[in-house]
Amino acid sequence: MATASKIAAVGVIGAGQMGSGIAQLAAAAGCAVLLLDSDPAALSRAVASISASLRRLVAKGQLSQAACEDSIKRIRCVSRVQELGDVDLVIEAIVEVEDVKKKLFVELDGITKPSAILASNTSSISITRLASATKRPSQVIGMHFFNPPPIMKLIEIIRGADTSEDVFSAVKSFSERIGKTVICSQDYPGFIVNRILMPMINEAFWALYTGVATKEDIDTGMKLGTNHPMGPLQLADFIGLDVCLSVLRVLHNGLGDNKYSPCPLLVQYVDAGRLGKKRGVGVYSYGQRSTTSVKPKSSL
Repeated sequence: MATASKIAAVGVIGAGQMGSGIAQLAAAAGCAVLLLDSDPAALSRAVASISASLRRLVAKGQLSQAACEDSIKRIRCVSRVQELGDVDLVIEAIVEVEDVKKKLFVELDGITKPSAILASNTSSISITRLASATKRPSQVIGMHFFNPPPIMKLIEIIRGADTSEDVFSAVKSFSERIGKTVICSQDYPGFIVNRILMPMINEAFWALYTGVATKEDIDTGMKLGTNHPMGPLQLADFIGLDVCLSVLRVLHNGLGDNKYSPCPLLVQYVDAGRLGKKRGVGVYSYGQRSTTSVKPKSSL
């Protein structure tokens, strides 16, 4: 079984913003990193993003030039899951769809070495159910990073029903090694942060949908009235409206309470492709693309 000190090689699956950020953290902590994505363009963007991020740290005096170059050299891009056979820890950061993640875990279970730990960066999906797809449920765990991973200090660690104490301890120590403050959640829908955050975001959408106030006033109210650094609608754009909708559906299905039922306006925005900052438009426009306007309704 891998311990924190023995986690020398890390596989990261998914070269999007989350995956590239996780890869950067592991490489900066001295690990050999295999960054996996089937899209060569995504891998190229990830390498450019990681290099730029590390060089910004050098410019700020937070990282030496030598450490920057060494970190970049530790990252190798791959396109086949089979190339992760010798890693000590795999962290998947793919689409937030349970069936897709389960299929990946089955594949990983078959090709990784018996001692490897399999981790999911899921923000809401049951670790127990993901683990049940493998023959090593004691070695499956949740590592929920926050966006962007190199900046956000928090990580949620989620133990499945069968996650062993050794695996939990190894992952907790590894998380601290890469500079994270660890909080631990039981395996319930939404875990800690999203269990509390998503109903607030959903309620902000309801306030917009029913004409309580403008998006600007809703966000300003929460920023200045509750000392949040970002309003809930703007935060939803940064998270991704599709991700918010997915988490709310997991909460609604898993807990059976209608308070988690997604606001129709959020559903409409996602259906219209207004997914937030990553698409250039969500609740707000970020100047990257235009789309047909989706207007809040004045009443239910």
